[in-house]
Amino acid sequence: MNKWIYHSPMGDLIMVSNDTHLVGLWFSDQKYVGGSLTLDSIKVQLSDINERVVQWLDLYFAGNKPDPRIIPVDPQVTNFRKIVLGELSNTPYGTIRTYQSLYEGINVESNKKIGSARAVGGAVGHNPISIIIPCHRVVGSDGSLTGYAGGLERKKRLLQLEGVQI
Repeated sequence: MNKWIYHSPMGDLIMVSNDTHLVGLWFSDQKYVGGSLTLDSIKVQLSDINERVVQWLDLYFAGNKPDPRIIPVDPQVTNFRKIVLGELSNTPYGTIRTYQSLYEGINVESNKKIGSARAVGGAVGHNPISIIIPCHRVVGSDGSLTGYAGGLERKKRLLQLEGVQI
Protein backbone atom coordinates (compact mmCIF):
# COMPACT_ATOMS: atom_id res chain seq x y z
CA MET A 1 0.00 0.00 0.00
CA ASN A 2 1.04 3.57 -0.74
CA LYS A 3 -0.36 6.93 0.25
CA TRP A 4 0.00 10.42 -1.11
CA ILE A 5 -1.23 13.85 -0.05
CA TYR A 6 -2.94 16.02 -2.66
CA HIS A 7 -3.23 19.73 -1.89
CA SER A 8 -6.64 20.70 -3.28
CA PRO A 9 -8.25 24.15 -3.16
CA MET A 10 -10.72 22.66 -0.66
CA GLY A 11 -8.19 21.09 1.67
CA ASP A 12 -5.66 18.27 1.67
CA LEU A 13 -6.77 14.89 0.36
CA ILE A 14 -5.14 11.64 1.47
CA MET A 15 -5.14 8.92 -1.15
CA VAL A 16 -4.24 5.29 -0.54
CA SER A 17 -3.66 2.70 -3.24
CA ASN A 18 -2.43 -0.82 -3.64
CA ASP A 19 -0.54 -1.96 -6.75
CA THR A 20 -3.61 -1.87 -8.97
CA HIS A 21 -6.43 0.19 -7.38
CA LEU A 22 -7.28 3.28 -5.41
CA VAL A 23 -8.63 2.06 -2.06
CA GLY A 24 -9.17 5.38 -0.31
CA LEU A 25 -9.46 9.14 -0.87
CA TRP A 26 -10.37 11.32 2.09
CA PHE A 27 -10.14 14.97 3.04
CA SER A 28 -7.59 15.00 5.85
CA ASP A 29 -10.04 16.62 8.29
CA GLN A 30 -13.19 14.65 7.46
CA LYS A 31 -14.98 12.04 9.54
CA TYR A 32 -13.84 8.46 9.14
CA VAL A 33 -10.45 9.35 7.62
CA GLY A 34 -8.68 6.16 6.67
CA GLY A 35 -11.67 3.93 7.30
CA SER A 36 -10.32 0.65 8.62
CA LEU A 37 -6.78 1.39 7.41
CA THR A 38 -3.97 2.47 9.74
CA LEU A 39 -2.70 5.44 7.73
CA ASP A 40 0.42 6.00 9.84
CA SER A 41 1.78 2.60 8.83
CA ILE A 42 1.39 3.19 5.08
CA LYS A 43 4.44 4.52 3.23
CA VAL A 44 4.25 7.85 1.42
CA GLN A 45 4.92 7.20 -2.25
CA LEU A 46 3.60 8.55 -5.53
CA SER A 47 2.65 5.21 -7.08
CA ASP A 48 1.35 4.88 -10.64
CA ILE A 49 -2.24 4.74 -9.37
CA ASN A 50 -1.73 7.74 -7.08
CA GLU A 51 -0.20 9.69 -9.96
CA ARG A 52 -3.28 8.96 -12.09
CA VAL A 53 -5.50 10.16 -9.24
CA VAL A 54 -3.45 13.37 -8.94
CA GLN A 55 -3.94 14.04 -12.66
CA TRP A 56 -7.66 13.30 -12.35
CA LEU A 57 -8.01 15.65 -9.36
CA ASP A 58 -6.08 18.40 -11.20
CA LEU A 59 -8.63 18.20 -14.00
CA TYR A 60 -11.57 18.04 -11.60
CA PHE A 61 -10.55 21.07 -9.54
CA ALA A 62 -9.81 23.00 -12.75
CA GLY A 63 -13.54 22.66 -13.53
CA ASN A 64 -13.26 19.90 -16.10
CA LYS A 65 -15.30 16.69 -16.09
CA PRO A 66 -12.77 13.87 -15.86
CA ASP A 67 -14.22 10.39 -16.29
CA PRO A 68 -14.12 8.60 -12.93
CA ARG A 69 -14.08 5.23 -14.70
CA ILE A 70 -10.42 5.75 -15.64
CA ILE A 71 -9.47 5.34 -11.98
CA PRO A 72 -9.62 1.70 -10.86
CA VAL A 73 -11.19 1.65 -7.40
CA ASP A 74 -11.48 -1.06 -4.78
CA PRO A 75 -13.17 0.32 -1.67
CA GLN A 76 -12.44 -1.87 1.35
CA VAL A 77 -16.06 -2.18 2.51
CA THR A 78 -18.78 -4.80 2.93
CA ASN A 79 -20.58 -6.27 -0.08
CA PHE A 80 -23.69 -4.22 0.72
CA ARG A 81 -21.65 -1.01 0.77
CA LYS A 82 -19.97 -1.99 -2.52
CA ILE A 83 -23.44 -2.27 -4.08
CA VAL A 84 -24.38 1.17 -2.76
CA LEU A 85 -21.12 2.74 -3.93
CA GLY A 86 -21.53 1.09 -7.34
CA GLU A 87 -24.95 2.71 -7.77
CA LEU A 88 -23.61 5.99 -6.39
CA SER A 89 -20.91 5.92 -9.07
CA ASN A 90 -23.68 6.15 -11.67
CA THR A 91 -24.57 9.67 -10.51
CA PRO A 92 -23.40 11.99 -13.32
CA TYR A 93 -21.16 15.02 -12.84
CA GLY A 94 -23.18 18.15 -12.17
CA THR A 95 -26.29 16.33 -10.94
CA ILE A 96 -27.75 15.49 -7.56
CA ARG A 97 -29.97 12.70 -6.32
CA THR A 98 -31.72 11.87 -3.08
CA TYR A 99 -30.90 9.06 -0.70
CA GLN A 100 -34.33 7.62 -1.58
CA SER A 101 -33.58 7.59 -5.32
CA LEU A 102 -30.24 5.93 -4.61
CA TYR A 103 -32.03 3.29 -2.55
CA GLU A 104 -34.62 2.76 -5.29
CA GLY A 105 -31.90 2.56 -7.96
CA ILE A 106 -30.17 -0.20 -6.03
CA ASN A 107 -33.36 -2.18 -5.66
CA VAL A 108 -34.31 -1.81 -9.34
CA GLU A 109 -30.81 -2.86 -10.38
CA SER A 110 -30.76 -5.91 -8.10
CA ASN A 111 -34.43 -6.77 -8.79
CA LYS A 112 -34.97 -7.38 -5.07
CA LYS A 113 -35.19 -5.35 -1.90
CA ILE A 114 -31.76 -4.74 -0.44
CA GLY A 115 -31.29 -2.96 2.88
CA SER A 116 -33.17 0.22 3.72
CA ALA A 117 -32.87 3.88 2.82
CA ARG A 118 -31.23 4.41 6.22
CA ALA A 119 -28.66 1.68 5.55
CA VAL A 120 -27.95 3.24 2.16
CA GLY A 121 -27.38 6.57 3.91
CA GLY A 122 -24.91 4.92 6.28
CA ALA A 123 -23.01 3.42 3.36
CA VAL A 124 -22.87 6.79 1.60
CA GLY A 125 -21.68 8.48 4.79
CA HIS A 126 -18.79 6.01 5.10
CA ASN A 127 -17.71 6.23 1.45
CA PRO A 128 -13.93 5.69 1.50
CA ILE A 129 -13.31 7.22 -1.95
CA SER A 130 -14.50 10.83 -1.86
CA ILE A 131 -15.19 12.81 -5.03
CA ILE A 132 -14.39 9.96 -7.46
CA ILE A 133 -17.27 8.00 -5.93
CA PRO A 134 -19.49 11.08 -5.66
CA CYS A 135 -21.19 10.95 -2.27
CA HIS A 136 -21.30 14.77 -2.31
CA ARG A 137 -24.02 14.52 -4.99
CA VAL A 138 -26.56 12.95 -2.62
CA VAL A 139 -29.06 15.30 -0.95
CA GLY A 140 -32.08 15.05 1.33
CA SER A 141 -35.56 14.31 0.00
CA ASP A 142 -36.34 18.04 -0.05
CA GLY A 143 -33.13 18.86 -1.92
CA SER A 144 -31.36 20.12 1.18
CA LEU A 145 -27.67 19.54 1.78
CA THR A 146 -27.40 16.84 4.39
CA GLY A 147 -24.61 14.77 5.87
CA TYR A 148 -21.23 14.83 4.23
CA ALA A 149 -18.19 13.44 6.05
CA GLY A 150 -16.10 16.27 4.58
CA GLY A 151 -18.47 18.93 5.95
CA LEU A 152 -21.51 20.63 4.46
CA GLU A 153 -19.63 23.74 3.36
CA ARG A 154 -17.19 21.60 1.37
CA LYS A 155 -20.11 19.61 -0.11
CA LYS A 156 -21.67 22.88 -1.25
CA ARG A 157 -18.39 24.02 -2.82
CA LEU A 158 -17.95 20.69 -4.67
CA LEU A 159 -21.48 20.92 -6.07
CA GLN A 160 -20.94 24.55 -7.09
CA LEU A 161 -17.70 23.55 -8.83
CA GLU A 162 -19.79 21.08 -10.84
CA GLY A 163 -22.33 23.77 -11.73
CA VAL A 164 -25.15 22.57 -9.48
CA GLN A 165 -27.46 25.41 -8.43
CA ILE A 166 -27.79 25.35 -4.64
